[in-house]
Amino acid sequence: MARLALLLSHARRHHHRLRPLQIPLSSPSEAYPVPSFFFSRPLSSSSPITPVSYPMKPKDPDEEESPDASKGAPSPPSPPPRLPRAESQVPDGGSGPWTRADARFVKDGPAISPVSYPARVAPLPEYRPPEPEETKGDDGQLQREARRIQSGARARSFLNLQEEPKIPFPTLIVPERKSQKVPMDLMEAIQQVKVNAKRKFVETVEAHVNLGVDPRRGDQMVRGALTLPHGTGKTVRVAVFAEQAAADDARAAGADIVGGDELIEEIKNGGGKLKFDKCIATPTFMPRLSKIGRILGPRGLMPNPKLGSVTSDVSGAVQEAKSGRVDFKIDKTAIVHVGLGKVNFKEEFLLENIGAFVHALLIAKPVGLKKTSKYAGYVKNFTLSSTMGPGYSVSIQSLSAAADHYNKLRVK
Repeated sequence: MARLALLLSHARRHHHRLRPLQIPLSSPSEAYPVPSFFFSRPLSSSSPITPVSYPMKPKDPDEEESPDASKGAPSPPSPPPRLPRAESQVPDGGSGPWTRADARFVKDGPAISPVSYPARVAPLPEYRPPEPEETKGDDGQLQREARRIQSGARARSFLNLQEEPKIPFPTLIVPERKSQKVPMDLMEAIQQVKVNAKRKFVETVEAHVNLGVDPRRGDQMVRGALTLPHGTGKTVRVAVFAEQAAADDARAAGADIVGGDELIEEIKNGGGKLKFDKCIATPTFMPRLSKIGRILGPRGLMPNPKLGSVTSDVSGAVQEAKSGRVDFKIDKTAIVHVGLGKVNFKEEFLLENIGAFVHALLIAKPVGLKKTSKYAGYVKNFTLSSTMGPGYSVSIQSLSAAADHYNKLRVK
């Protein structure tokens, strides 16, 4: 019985590929008769299978040979036969049109050709002949350029494109080196300073000296004072801290302010307002000036024995201060700034003042600075300028000659 059930299952699965099954039955009175609905075709040999024939499709009259065929022109290939749509037996025992799934299992069935479509070609743009140039020369070139720009703008607007900015390729920019100023003669520098002083006030002739010392070291501090031969051109107000006879001598010498403890209290309570430019004191007043040291010190007015502002000869100190005494000191950048006169001075007067300053600068040279020459390694650069004018570098040779000239005049 198991064998019969397996055979029936194979028959149901492959009934369209197998020939009619002939299952011998021992007798009509079998205990398990085979039902007839399992087979698409009857099992009896008395009913033969009638072959199905289909009529030929009539030839289309349009496909007849054209006149060009007689001339040897090849005729187009005939399309492959299509699957007939006639009513026939289908695997499920009913009737209906053939499908592709049914045709897969039919032996020697008609071939199914793939569907092909004619190639589609995009239409080409309409040809527009170039417009004739109405004018020649520059006008025609300008018109062509205008048409090119307009057409590019229309294309960008149609395609919604934005023109990318052109970024130049990065390059290294070599910095321009400023040409160093060639040092000039001292007399020539004085003339240039006087010519380029064009302000509405009388400018001061200033000297800026770059020294080769270390201001952080105490043994290389540069500081000094000198009296210019022709003065500074300024009206100097002098204050003297003295009492009794020294105070009378100061007033006789021309001091502007003379006082003692009352002057100290006035400066202390004055809110930082001072009415003098120079300050001179006797040695007995130095302990008392400690009360106003924070006021006088930052302004460079504190009396100092090294600068000659602390002395018992009060009258001589006042006369020197009035005649043009100048104090100089190195700053944190190893540069000395000092004023040496006015631009309305004569050139010879300015030359002598500068020579006196250079001589005092050499005297204040630190002892620990060992060099072969008195200028080499000490004076690096000497610049002369007016208050608001350009600076001019001065040669060391001309400075040395001016200092020697002043020294000879001072000895005489």
